[in-house]
Amino acid sequence: MNRLVVWAPLAVIAVLIAVFAIALLAPSPGHDSHEGRPLPDMPLQPFPGGRGAYVPDAVEGPYLLNVWGSWCPPCRVEHPVLMALHDSGAPIYGIVYRDRPERALAFLDELGDPFAGLANDPEGRAAFELGVTGAPETFVIDGEGRIQARWRGAVTDVVWLRHLEPAWRAAGGAPVDHESLREASRW
Repeated sequence: MNRLVVWAPLAVIAVLIAVFAIALLAPSPGHDSHEGRPLPDMPLQPFPGGRGAYVPDAVEGPYLLNVWGSWCPPCRVEHPVLMALHDSGAPIYGIVYRDRPERALAFLDELGDPFAGLANDPEGRAAFELGVTGAPETFVIDGEGRIQARWRGAVTDVVWLRHLEPAWRAAGGAPVDHESLREASRW
């Protein structure tokens, strides 16, 4: 009886962790209602710290939009892939989601900065307008400001190849180095 009292709560916690991990990392089923639509108006704040700014109307050509926070473990997992995409020439803009700027800056100073520009979303209002359910989420935006694809969860080389790259190429995005993405996804 004592063993059951000790192990039952641990088993329940393990099952809950597994369910949450699957929910956060699994692709969302079906068509995303935002795809093909213009980016919504988002109440973005300037990001302090001397980094470039993300102003959606000022961006020319296709780009990736990544919603992230330094507090987010999957954001740390996907960061090497974002760096590889950046190194391949893909412009990436970021929305710092519900985070303190000094923590976000420390994150980028530690791991590198793949972003052409950043905006601050301390209360999650812009993320709400985008339909973000949690960080990270990555969007492919075409040259006319329309959402072509979205990924909820960490971007890996497989996610890029299967889900985001087709939309990226259709939007006119330049080819990326697949070998560097594979290397970046090894952890």
